[in-house]
Amino acid sequence: MSWYLQAMKKYADFGGRARRKEYWMYVLFNGIIGFALTALLLIEVAARGPGIFSVILLYLYFFGQIIPSLAVSTRRLHDTDRSGWYNLIGLVPLFGNIVLIFFHCQDSAPGANRFGANPKVRYANSRYANSRYDMD
Repeated sequence: MSWYLQAMKKYADFGGRARRKEYWMYVLFNGIIGFALTALLLIEVAARGPGIFSVILLYLYFFGQIIPSLAVSTRRLHDTDRSGWYNLIGLVPLFGNIVLIFFHCQDSAPGANRFGANPKVRYANSRYANSRYDMD
């Protein structure tokens, strides 16, 4: 959850780099929250018919996540030494999303690049390095 909150603190920060863990934990928790809100909507529809509360809550959440999703995706692309404009590949049906997933799964570019220092190196020097909880 801390990785999700870290990505949310950088709400509209399109600069810098994001590790794989930061990106994929953001995607995971974003999916869990979206699933929970959708389940709430379905429960409300089953209980009372179509309700406006859950629909508004669901749309507010999803529209509110557009900018942070683009920002964390851009920072992830920066970590692989690609421009954030590669996010536009996702507009190409099917093929574009597969290419973006491939880019997001790649390891960080070694060392510093034009987008900043490698976030793995900063993390490797911290006291949590090489712990059993570090999966990236």
